[in-house]
This record gives sequence, C-alpha cells and structure tokens, in this order.
Amino acid sequence: MNKREQQRKIRAEKQQAANQRAQTRQLAVKVGLFGVAPLLVLFVIFTLLNQGPTYSPVEIADNDHIRGLRERPVSIVVYADFQCPACATENDTMTQLWPRIRDKAHLIFRHFPVTTAHQHTWTASLYAEAAGRQGRFWEMHDYLFATQTIWSGLSEEDAEAEFDTYALELNLDIDQLHADMELEDVIAKVRNDQRGGNDSGVRGTPTVFINGRQLARPTRERIIEVIKEEFIEATGD
Repeated sequence: MNKREQQRKIRAEKQQAANQRAQTRQLAVKVGLFGVAPLLVLFVIFTLLNQGPTYSPVEIADNDHIRGLRERPVSIVVYADFQCPACATENDTMTQLWPRIRDKAHLIFRHFPVTTAHQHTWTASLYAEAAGRQGRFWEMHDYLFATQTIWSGLSEEDAEAEFDTYALELNLDIDQLHADMELEDVIAKVRNDQRGGNDSGVRGTPTVFINGRQLARPTRERIIEVIKEEFIEATGD
C-alpha cells in the first residue's frame, strides 16, 4: 500500500469513527440528562485528583523534550504554540542560532497551545507528542513549524490528513501514532506543560526562559547576550 492509499484508508477510518461518535451523541440525547449532575461532580473531582505534576523553567522533567546535551550549563525553556506565527519565527531564530549556542546550552520545548485562537494547535501538539513515542518528537516539531502556513488554514479533517502525511514522511507507524494520541499520558503531557507555564507566568507565546530568566524580548541578539552571561556565571569562562 502506497502513502496515498494509506491516507485514503486513514480518512475513511476517521469518517467511520466520526459517524460512530455522532450516533453515540444522539443516543445520549435520547436517554436524557438523568443523573448527569452527580456524574459531572464526580468527573470534576476525578480530574482534579488526577492532574499530573508541573515543572518550573528551572526544572527538567523526565518527559521533557531536550535538544542538545542536558549537561550543558545553560537551560533554554521555550513555551510555544505550533500554530502561533510568532512561535514559528522564534523557532527559525533558535534554529539559526543553534550551531553557535549548542556548546553552551540545551533547549527544552514545552507545549502552550492557545486553543481559543488556534483551532489546530491542540491536535498538532498531540501529533508531536505521539511522534515522540517513536523517537521523532523534534522531527515532527520541525515539520509542524516549517509547514505552519500550509495547515493553519485547513479544515480539521484536512489538517489531520496533512499531519498524517508528515508522519508517513518520517516513516512513523501511523496506526501506533493515532493510538498514542489518545493515551492519557500523552494528553496529560500537553495539559501539564500548559499548567506549568501558567504557574510560571507565561501569558502568551512564545515565552522564552534562560536559566529561569524570562526574556521580555527574545530576539537573536538578546538570546545570545543572556546565554553568554549565564554561561560565564555558571563556568567562570
């Protein structure tokens, strides 16, 4: 089966799943709302009790995605939204800078999807996280930012088909990818990244921290300046 046939198969499966969800919703309406209020209370309690840990910009989580060597003394933490144009610009800047700073710093990406403004950003984060399960987080991360202008204006179904294309180009197991996107651990990673960002004062994207210092203007020059300062303070060199 070639990639085009795989994509057609995936679209057909998604349409079937959508039909099944619609039938389930119709059945729920017919059954009525009896008992919904107590169930809603239980759901809220369950959600609150099952929120995972959050991490500040000076901490490194076991499930953080790190570019470069963790042992480098300067830690760059970026909170970003895959559908945010300013985040794509910041990513371009960081990519261009990386050869100059990789001997001093490591880079951590954390999700901060602004779903009220960007309809595909949550799904994009799940694709990246699921790709990470197959060892290809950064490759999917780079794909999503590089092609942002292509998929941002698509419908939900077409955007997911586009993301599937990237997964196939990365030689990912597409069935496993879709299964992983529904895992609670994958969903919680995105949700808890955002919760941690909120706790750390992130109010928009992109937000860049260098060794815990939030950069008001994460320009190329400012990033280089702060990395140099932090490296000298950490090493004395």
